[in-house]
Amino acid sequence: MKIVILDGFAANPGDLDWSWLKAYGDLTVYDRTPEALVVERARDAQIVILNKTPVSRETLAQLPEVKLIAVLATGYNIVDVDACWERGVLVANIPSYSVSAVAQQVFAFILEFANRVGLHTASVTAGEWAANPDFSYQKAPTAELLGKTIGIIGYGRIGRRVAALAKAFEMRVLVNTAHPEKYPDADVRFLPLDELLPQCDFVTVHCPQTAETDRFVNADFLAKMKDGAFLVNTSRGGEVDEQALADALNSGKLAGAGVDVLSTEPPRADNPLLSAKNIFITPHIAWASYETRVRLMGILKENIRGFMEGKPVNVVNMG
Repeated sequence: MKIVILDGFAANPGDLDWSWLKAYGDLTVYDRTPEALVVERARDAQIVILNKTPVSRETLAQLPEVKLIAVLATGYNIVDVDACWERGVLVANIPSYSVSAVAQQVFAFILEFANRVGLHTASVTAGEWAANPDFSYQKAPTAELLGKTIGIIGYGRIGRRVAALAKAFEMRVLVNTAHPEKYPDADVRFLPLDELLPQCDFVTVHCPQTAETDRFVNADFLAKMKDGAFLVNTSRGGEVDEQALADALNSGKLAGAGVDVLSTEPPRADNPLLSAKNIFITPHIAWASYETRVRLMGILKENIRGFMEGKPVNVVNMG
């Protein structure tokens, strides 16, 4: 059995251990693999482990030995799962490992916007407090979350965790989801998007990227948002029309935004969000705490063991 990890560095920059995989076969680990080298590096492998390295139908046709593609993430849109199904290749993902971490990142953005900790810390270290005649001053307005309205788009595990945190801050919670009937006991209010957006002080996106959600946060979406609202995206960068969001920030329509994901990662130098006003951007780190990656590795172990024992788990393309 040959096992190849194509882009292991993000999940394991050196503080975790791959050696347990050697019990299952010959292991080769690459920190990163350009798309042009996928076939060369994975040609003889039966198990291919990857994170963001794409495997298209054309690539898969040149990997005759592969039986399992194990994705080191919850999202698996980088793999052509239909082509894998047709060729009898299983695709397994890592579900639910980052629920708490991503919800925490959502509120890191919201609290940074509401409390302006970074802005005021920079002011103090620059000497502005020492030179100020008053015991207290504000470089920008701060705000309580108590009584504010948050709109959650998508009500999967992360959306539900965000709702729980919002309730702890005594916020009003509105939700837009395709299937509200799945949650008859939820202590939230479900609304169509057109009714939700104008009411919310904060809007946070938590839905999978599909053909329907591709750039659905567009100029029309943003125009319907409450003036001065704050947008959070920790879902998929491709769900946001980045030029439209930059325009909404630069015009003052939105008071701010926090994004952990961009349409192209790393971003191109001309990405309009890099120079937009009042935006907080983090480099896709919501999932990346040590504790979260330990959990990811544990689920990967379950996926590999299940496959080897003929009892595959977390398979996304099995009928």
